[in-house]
Amino acid sequence: MTEPDLYEVVNPATEEVITTVELAGLAETDAAVARARAAFDTWRRVAPADRARLLRAFAAAVDADREHLAALEVANAGHTIGNARWEAGNARDVIEYYAAAPERLFGRQIPVAGGLDVTFQEPLGVVGVIVPWNFPMPIAAWALAPALAAGNTVIVKPAELTPLTALRLGELALQAGIPEGVLQILPGRGTVVGQRFVSHPDVHKVVFTGSTRVGKEIMAGCAARVKPVTLELGGKSANIVFADADLAKAAATAPYAVFDNAGQDCCARSRILVEASVHDEFMALLEPAVRGVRVGDPADEKTEMGPLISAAHRARVASYVPDAAAVAFRGTAPDGPGFWYPPTVLAPVRHDDRAFTEEIFGPVVAVVPFRDEEDAVRIANATEYGLSGSIWTRDVGRALRVSRAVEAGNLSVNSHSSVRYTTPFGGFKQSGLGRELGPDALDAFTQTKNVFISTEE
Repeated sequence: MTEPDLYEVVNPATEEVITTVELAGLAETDAAVARARAAFDTWRRVAPADRARLLRAFAAAVDADREHLAALEVANAGHTIGNARWEAGNARDVIEYYAAAPERLFGRQIPVAGGLDVTFQEPLGVVGVIVPWNFPMPIAAWALAPALAAGNTVIVKPAELTPLTALRLGELALQAGIPEGVLQILPGRGTVVGQRFVSHPDVHKVVFTGSTRVGKEIMAGCAARVKPVTLELGGKSANIVFADADLAKAAATAPYAVFDNAGQDCCARSRILVEASVHDEFMALLEPAVRGVRVGDPADEKTEMGPLISAAHRARVASYVPDAAAVAFRGTAPDGPGFWYPPTVLAPVRHDDRAFTEEIFGPVVAVVPFRDEEDAVRIANATEYGLSGSIWTRDVGRALRVSRAVEAGNLSVNSHSSVRYTTPFGGFKQSGLGRELGPDALDAFTQTKNVFISTEE
């Protein structure tokens, strides 16, 4: 008999093993798909009001379990307790938001000659969701909530490193009355479970959040089967600071735009572009802000940044800051156990330096000056990515011009906001395909059926 594939889940702040999770193999994946396919025939026919009621019960169960979910995320992913509470609340909010959708999946009546023409928004079937390790709880909810609301069944594959909150969400769904087989959590390796989502004929849609490299492989595999995908991939976002901005606020908030979650965020503003005339002033304001970031025990209420996810990832991040790197200044990080890395600012940096062009996914930011508005836009767009970014200026006209010119899917002016569950989220260029959240997400989990009814005798 084959030994089970077991994975030790590690606390990144202590390097201690939390628990051991059994990873699904090919047979278990196929069995989960079969269960989801069988459940789909019933779930899609649940009355919209009843489906909405079940989703509201699911949201309430998540709400009641927020502290437990947050504690799991602190231990498993190293997120600060403040961030983890927000993430649990976000998962609740997203499920509650889409609980309104089943009764609002409106079709259209289209004027035609000779009869009545109507459209229906039909569910796709079984949806396979591949969740990353950086924000495992909210990103799982971003996919499963609209997919379930639209009448699909869902299998979530959490990242091997961070399966615990997804597993808990699965338990809470069952407690709330979501029928067996409608939402399944299937820990497993991407090369096994994720790849089977792509190749299995009864998985009708794949949602993937992760690296651009893997996203391209998934897209190619799905293309061969004409299988729709939603991809949320990498980023190298720009934080553009003009001379007329509130420099004190721009500098004070810049560290949190890139060091939040230890920089393990595809929306991280890891390139700071500063108008040359205020570059030195901005750097003088930025230094105390960076040195003041509190890095430490993520369970401590005062901590602002926790550890990186693993030793291997810490080594990757460190490779972008060799001994000869132009380190302008650094924050601090604990010694001893844990995958710690200090907040680091690089300047001056050449535009072709890999720290300026590649996604680091860690607490490292590069600062470069620009001459004028045109130069700022040129530098911001000189990347294969286009996910997010910030623009700091008091000039409303400039804010609108630059927002339209920067090639990114999610921009904020005088703030670093990227995600609101009521508005669409997704990337341009190689940062992804499709949109999550807001009303747009439902389009990703439905297909339009057109029906013509002749009225002619």
